[in-house]
Amino acid sequence: MHKSKWFAVYTRPRYEKKVEKALKIKGIRSYLPLVKTLRQWSDRKKWVELPLFSSYIFVLTEPKYYYEVLNIAGVVRYISFEGKPVEIPQKQIDNIEWILSTDITTEPLAEKIPEGSDVEIVKGPLKGLKAEMVSYNNKKIIILRIDQLDRSVEIQIPRNHVQIL
Repeated sequence: MHKSKWFAVYTRPRYEKKVEKALKIKGIRSYLPLVKTLRQWSDRKKWVELPLFSSYIFVLTEPKYYYEVLNIAGVVRYISFEGKPVEIPQKQIDNIEWILSTDITTEPLAEKIPEGSDVEIVKGPLKGLKAEMVSYNNKKIIILRIDQLDRSVEIQIPRNHVQIL
C-alpha cells in the first residue's frame, strides 16, 4: 500500500487556479498558496490573490495517480530530479500554511539566495518556526527556503523575534 505524498507540479503561466479547480473536481487534494497583493491599473487599485510561487501547485497523491495529474489541462510536468518526481516534505507544506495563516507580510524571492544562519522565531504568531537569516540587498532578512522548488519566501518580522541556532 502506498501512502500519499506531496509533490509540486509546474503549470502553464497563470493556470494555477484553473489547475487547482480541476484537481478538486477529480478528487485530488492540492494546495495553492495564495498571497493578497495590491495591483494598480490605469483607472483603479484592487486587492487580488496571486500564487505565492508562480506556475507551481502542490498535489497530495499516490504513484498510481501520477498520470491522472499530468492529464489535467494546464499541468506541464512534475518537479523532478533524475526523472523522478521530488517529494515535498509535509513540514514544508505545514510551514507555508502556517506563515500564510498569519498577518505577517511574505514575499516570494525569485533569485537564488546564498545560505545564511539557521534561526528560530521566538516571539509572535510564528513562534517555533525554524527559518534562515540571510543578507539580501544589503540587509538582513528572514526566509523560508523551499529547496525542491529552488525558491525562498521572505518573512517580514522584527529581528528581535528571532534567535540564531
